[in-house]
Amino acid sequence: MGPFSRREFLQRSAILSATVAAVGTDVSIGRAAEKAAANAKGAASDRLRVAVVGVRGRGMSHVGGFLGKNNCTIDVVCDADEGVIGKAMESITKVQGEAPKFVQDFRKILDDKTIDVVSIATPNHWHATMAVWAMKAGKQVYCEKPLTHNVAEGRIIAETAAKTGKICQTGTQSRSNPGMRAAIEYIQTGKIGKVTLAYASCYKPRKSIGKVDAPTQPPKTMDYSLWCGPAKELPVQRKQLHYDWHWIWEYGNGDLGNQGVHEMDKARWGIQKDTLPKSAVSVGGRFGYVDDGETANTQLCLFDYGDVPMLFEVRGLDTKDYKGVKIGNIWFGEKGYVVCPSYSTGAAYDLDGKKLEDFKGGGDQFHFDNFVKAVRENKTSVLNCNAKEGHLSASLCHLANISYRLGAEAAFDKEIAGFDGTKDTKDALGRMLEHLKENKVDLSKAVGRIGPKLTIDTEKEVFTGGTPDLAKANAMLTREYRKGFDIAQGW
Repeated sequence: MGPFSRREFLQRSAILSATVAAVGTDVSIGRAAEKAAANAKGAASDRLRVAVVGVRGRGMSHVGGFLGKNNCTIDVVCDADEGVIGKAMESITKVQGEAPKFVQDFRKILDDKTIDVVSIATPNHWHATMAVWAMKAGKQVYCEKPLTHNVAEGRIIAETAAKTGKICQTGTQSRSNPGMRAAIEYIQTGKIGKVTLAYASCYKPRKSIGKVDAPTQPPKTMDYSLWCGPAKELPVQRKQLHYDWHWIWEYGNGDLGNQGVHEMDKARWGIQKDTLPKSAVSVGGRFGYVDDGETANTQLCLFDYGDVPMLFEVRGLDTKDYKGVKIGNIWFGEKGYVVCPSYSTGAAYDLDGKKLEDFKGGGDQFHFDNFVKAVRENKTSVLNCNAKEGHLSASLCHLANISYRLGAEAAFDKEIAGFDGTKDTKDALGRMLEHLKENKVDLSKAVGRIGPKLTIDTEKEVFTGGTPDLAKANAMLTREYRKGFDIAQGW
């Protein structure tokens, strides 16, 4: 067989086949072979052995990010529901030649000394506990967005990463996309002048999740107690246990934490802010239908960074775009503006709307590659979105949601305080109200929430004012952890 054993030959052949499939038929065999060789050349001692946790949805992107790439193997698939692992197991087996190990209980991975990397794609309520436990167990961590379910968890993760020296990448993949990085550089180097407003939006259709008369039963393939983990083990008061958890406060963070965290992360990145804002306020509601969802499907959030405001908007009902953007960002400057309608594309314009420059290029793989590079070099500085960055961006979601949840219920046919400071903020509120009218929402009858403007100590990361019940507001910065799943106590 020449210089390679039969086992090595088969491994390299499998990697080559996977690479050709991944890069597509328009790429020459020569380039595919070169890439396969680069992936395969690492010695077994340099191989990174990965456990992917949570594989029903976003976790399949994690599988794709490591499978057959950068001398990584996926040795373990973990999910609380064995009934959803089929696609992941099949994909991994096809490329690696043998099935990975399946474990249902995440804690078993922590005791497995052969695992180098834990890649987390579970529901939000598990993210921080898994990340902290994994780093304490000596694992490197790639964690899906939002990095946390509440504000306090972010500081714990960042401190754990610093103390253990472990790599922790947050899965806001725009940070590694060449097109987005070029757009951000354009903004940060002053080419649109001083930024006067950072705007982000999630105009993503969200239909009713329906309403049940009684709790539904978890699938027999699932360990539901394990799925709940750090959160309360509530009855499943929704038709679909999977995915619809996004709209239940105990487990998810609404569209702020689902899609919105990507856009808020980019907005904050563009204006170079590395603390929490000075204040946060949010208004909105769940309009257009009555269902078992708890989070807002229409929401406007304002963050005060002192020299520049940041606005974020959710629209789950039918809507037109805003200046070419539905899910994305706009940075308005004194000399022009930059529009980014996706994770990896955008364009710069002057004040008259003349296009000055295009930004293109990206994909999830850039972010996984960046993570592996940081792991191999053992340098947190290599990461494009480390734990602190993930914490600050996720916290924007949590701060706005706390304001919203503390808000007084009211109809929206009256003046709404908190968004009357500047023309930009008043315009945004007006557009939101007009959007609701276009969806035949009667503003005199439909009840939403008008949140208080909460002021923040950016160093201590606590609320200092804006509500008569500061104790309640500050309690919402963390959660009560279920026995056996406390983030600080370990497994």
